[in-house]
Order: sequence, then C-alpha cells, then structure tokens
Amino acid sequence: MPVKNKQSLANLKAIIFDYGEVLCLPPTSEDVAGSARILGISTDLFHELWRRNRDLYDRGDLSPEIYWRKFAEDAGVELDESELRELSERDVAMWGRLDRNMVDWLKSLSSAGIKTAVLSNMHIGMVQHARQSFPWLKGVHCVTLSAEIRLIKPDPAIYEHCLRGLGVGPSESLFIDDREVNIAGARSVGMHAVRFQSIAQLRSYLEEGKFPVLPPENVIERCG
Repeated sequence: MPVKNKQSLANLKAIIFDYGEVLCLPPTSEDVAGSARILGISTDLFHELWRRNRDLYDRGDLSPEIYWRKFAEDAGVELDESELRELSERDVAMWGRLDRNMVDWLKSLSSAGIKTAVLSNMHIGMVQHARQSFPWLKGVHCVTLSAEIRLIKPDPAIYEHCLRGLGVGPSESLFIDDREVNIAGARSVGMHAVRFQSIAQLRSYLEEGKFPVLPPENVIERCG
C-alpha cells in the first residue's frame, strides 16, 4: 500500500500491534485438523463454527466452557467436560506461537523511544495465557485486550481506549492488523493503519513512509 505523503510516517510516536497473525504465527493445518477430529467434523466446518460466536467470546460475553459447548452443539455433537477443556487448551496453544521477528521489532521500537501497544480481540483464556507467559508484554506501553475491557475491534471505542493509554493522538500512531475490517476501524478514528501481509511488505510500507525503525530484512516468512 503506497504512502501518499512520504513524510507521513516519519514522526509517528506510537506503533500499535494486533496480536493474532501479526505478533503470533497462524495455526497450522495440523492444529485445526486435531481440534476438528475431537468434534468429528471437517476442517472447513471447524473454521465456520470457530467464527460463529467468536466476537462474543473475545468480548468476554461467553466463558470458554460456554463458547466450546455452543461450538459442539452447532456441530451436532455432545462432548464431555474433558473434551471441552481439551478444545479450549488446544485453541490457546495454536494461537500461542510467537513470531519472534515481530516481537523483537516491537522491542527495538521501545528501545528507540517509540511507544508500543498491543490492541487485540482476545478471549479471557488467551488473555490469561498471554499475561502469564509473555514477559515482553510488561515492556509494552499499553496492552488493550478485548475481554478485559469488554470492547472489540472494530468498535471505535477500543481504538480510543488504546490511544488514551498511550497518550498520543490518532495521527501520531500506526495500527498494524491482518484484517481489513479492523484497519478500516482504525482509520475511522484518524489513525494511520496498514494491513499486515508479510514482514517484507510491512518493511516496504514503512520504508516508503520514511519511518526510522524498520522490521528485519531477509527473514524466512511464515507459512499460512
């Protein structure tokens, strides 16, 4: 995505990261197939049902047990408590693999004096995992996770909440997300925003905008 004003990114004060498929790697086909087997359904149906109540789950309206019980009901199967718990644990694990190149870049931004934030739709089980397992989060200036504040992207209020936490104006920030609907939400409140497709693509975008701290070059790109 070209930058119309080549100086427009040079004076950014904050970089705001989505978590899923930006700071973490996407689930593998084996991850999805393993969970689909527990339910006895196809991977295509798993993806469809996974999305069905996800916004409610990420906003904190549903507990992990209720989300997965609804999931099983929609799949037309009955699961016992241990199977529901296994699905929940597998879901956290499949979204828990970090992209170390992106996390290292986030750390380098902080070292360069640029504020950082994580702004993510994230259910309470994943929130707990992230808070307990990712010590680097303590170095992030503002962590805005949907289940903790009961707001989800692309609601303008969640972007505004994050900006207040950072203490920057919308035009002083750049939001990076893998979903166009969330990019549109950020732009609606006046933020710079770019859809993440690869580290190379992100680096090119930032370089064209004259942003001074770039992601690493020549990394082995993730597999989708």
